[in-house]
Amino acid sequence: MKDLFERIVKDKGPLGKWAKQAEGYYVFPKLEGEISNRMTFNGKKVITWSINDYLGLANHPDVRKADAEAAAEYGMAYPMGARMMSGHTKYHEQLEKECAEFVDKEAAYLVNFGYQGMVSAIDALVSKNDVIVYDIDSHACIIDGVRLHHGKRFTYQHNDIESLEKNLQRATKIAEDNNGGILVISEGVFGMRGQQGKLKEIVGLKDKYNFRLLVDDAHGFGTLGEGGRGAGFEQGVQDGIDVYFATFAKSMASIGAFFAADKDIIQYLQYNMRSQMFAKSLPMTLVKGALKRLDMLRTMPELKEKLWENVNALQNGLKENGFNIGQTNTCVTPVFLEGDIPEAMAMVNDLRENYGIFCSIVVYPVIPKGLIILRLIPTATHNLEDVRITIESFSAIREKLEKGIYRRIAASMV
Repeated sequence: MKDLFERIVKDKGPLGKWAKQAEGYYVFPKLEGEISNRMTFNGKKVITWSINDYLGLANHPDVRKADAEAAAEYGMAYPMGARMMSGHTKYHEQLEKECAEFVDKEAAYLVNFGYQGMVSAIDALVSKNDVIVYDIDSHACIIDGVRLHHGKRFTYQHNDIESLEKNLQRATKIAEDNNGGILVISEGVFGMRGQQGKLKEIVGLKDKYNFRLLVDDAHGFGTLGEGGRGAGFEQGVQDGIDVYFATFAKSMASIGAFFAADKDIIQYLQYNMRSQMFAKSLPMTLVKGALKRLDMLRTMPELKEKLWENVNALQNGLKENGFNIGQTNTCVTPVFLEGDIPEAMAMVNDLRENYGIFCSIVVYPVIPKGLIILRLIPTATHNLEDVRITIESFSAIREKLEKGIYRRIAASMV
């Protein structure tokens, strides 16, 4: 019999094998200073394109004041215990009511973390007789939730409605045989490539197939639709989304998340989502802070307007300079280049050290081998000078990449 840890020591995984070269710089980097368009990395000021603070609320004075007052009044402990048993307050109820109203649903349920909440909600919503059909590019939290399912599950090709329909036909037969139901899962915005999920087309299939729709709108909430009310509003099909999910960790610049749906569904989740039934309640400081942030989303449309001014300037400028940004129709801005992992590491090092640009790098196994994505997240705190410098810098590193300079640098470091 082997020692359990023998495999772990020998095989560190497709990303873990680069830990010695990457840790502290390419992965687990230390960005310091106030969350903003410019922060400090490795002792130098950099233009920061990797923070999901879409609306610039992280250091807004009104937000910091609300957070500080809530912390002073309640601390970080209150309420103690699991919410079902001892951690419930009128402010939790108020936040749920306001979240539900904001996204035009009957009721909402707070969860402590988006990732944990999505995993647990999927587990609660389906039984072994049900079938899950989900987009192949779904976020890891969806994939991990689906893994808990004891019944059948099918992936459909990314945003491919024909593929979805074929899988719905397969799912319908199995569900009818098992006396079960079908749950379709999509994202409102796919956070890696920046495409909106084809929610309008998916909802359109409800006339033909009997299924329920769960949408993870982490990147759409606050950035899309009238008043930032999400991808469902952007596409005019919010009423066709049966279970809507959004996180506070992006546009709201905080911690926590919520599900919104009909009252019966929300009550079911309240009594059956194990991750919340047996977890400490969301602290009051975060609840009161979220109420303030949500009020700002409702009453300060200039935040979203400034965000989109920067998004349009960045994306149009990149396209005008010949960069491939895929089919993004959201704030998420991927720049597609060709190269392997060592080349990507050399290029990003140059970008950060010599051009003062910090953005996320995405490589295999997240995307196919031979591709590199430099992922940019514009926010309301950026400005047109940030955009100009970034595009000029990207033009310079692209030329070096095409000339093989980064390949030679990477080879010399092996």
